[in-house]
Amino acid sequence: MDQGNTAFVLISAALVLLMTPGLAFFYGGMVKAKSVVSMMMLSFGSLGLIGVLWVLYGYAESFASSDSKTFVGVPGWFGFDPASIGLTKQVTSALATTPSGNYPEMAFVAFQATFAIITVALISGAIADRAKFGAWMIFAGIWATVVYFPVANWVFNFGSTGDGKFGGWLVQLGVHDFAGGTAVHINAGAAGLALAIVLGKRFGFSKGITQPHNVPLTLLGVALLWFGWFGFNAGSALGANGLSSIAFINTLSAPAAAMLGWIIVEKFRHGKATSIGAGSGAIAGLVAITPACDILDPGWGLLLGLLAGALCALAIDLKFALGFDDSLDVVGIHLVGGIFGTLFIGVFGRGIGLIDSGSWAQLGKQAIGAGSVLGYSFVLALIIGFVIEKTIGFRVKAEDEIAGIDTVVHGEEAYTFGADRG
Repeated sequence: MDQGNTAFVLISAALVLLMTPGLAFFYGGMVKAKSVVSMMMLSFGSLGLIGVLWVLYGYAESFASSDSKTFVGVPGWFGFDPASIGLTKQVTSALATTPSGNYPEMAFVAFQATFAIITVALISGAIADRAKFGAWMIFAGIWATVVYFPVANWVFNFGSTGDGKFGGWLVQLGVHDFAGGTAVHINAGAAGLALAIVLGKRFGFSKGITQPHNVPLTLLGVALLWFGWFGFNAGSALGANGLSSIAFINTLSAPAAAMLGWIIVEKFRHGKATSIGAGSGAIAGLVAITPACDILDPGWGLLLGLLAGALCALAIDLKFALGFDDSLDVVGIHLVGGIFGTLFIGVFGRGIGLIDSGSWAQLGKQAIGAGSVLGYSFVLALIIGFVIEKTIGFRVKAEDEIAGIDTVVHGEEAYTFGADRG
């Protein structure tokens, strides 16, 4: 065991875990003051629930042994043995195909847990101001089980090479996704789109329906997300090495360029470069660079960031053109940015992209990866959300939504004023 690499993986896991509270701040600052507690609880609820499910069966499902005759894993659709429930048996049975490295295997379990947690939390931005907490928790548990864990198997399970077993089917196809452009961002963005359709529009839905109630809170969230993202991307090298350093510099420079791309579009379209736009641009660049951070030279990383920032700044208006209420732009940033970053590899990826190889083959593989995850996640999220809405109800009452849902759903307020309130 290499203590340095072990520390690197564990610290990276801690950084990625910090991203979920960071996301709560990012989302919380952008909603109404009377809905901020509810918005932030959707992220913290995901942290609690998915953290438990990961230990019970999530890791076993995501990293089960796979072979070419099955869609996800062996045995069955989800790829885990029901007898392996529980930490000891799960780790024994599921870790056989973990990518080998000179760190304890349990460190990899911890690292991947944080990816599952934040992927689910990302979806919540599409349903701000109008979702029941209990319904969200039911959706989160089901979606993680039938969507995220299998898709993580497709993308992140590299299998083993000496026993005739292979990894997930997108791994076998040759799709390149270093840190989760498909499994995390396209996956969450597609599910967010589905839930936005299921829950419908907020009352008074239009451009400028609600202004961020606390801009500093949102910028604090951006800072925490960007800080944690170094663990997300560089940590995916699973070692303190040259690959992690390349991922690190791209995670620094691409979102910086994306920030500029976004505010340039804002300046031309609206006459002002906003702080929310700068923060959103940075997030767009982080999303786009995630699948490609290991395989782009920094110059191409800058180009990716600049274009992603501009593209996502334009894409957030899709909800008005197409009539779905993606409250906090999960679709415009995570789905669009994830697709763009995934496809960018097919053209500019070192050694495999069109420019280096002269072949369109990798671009085709990247498109299959993006499209399959998008379609799978969207359809199943739509079904799960629709069933919840038609049974226990997913959306709060109209009068509660208009008044602000914090006190109704959680019995709390984010801000109290006046001497009689402490």
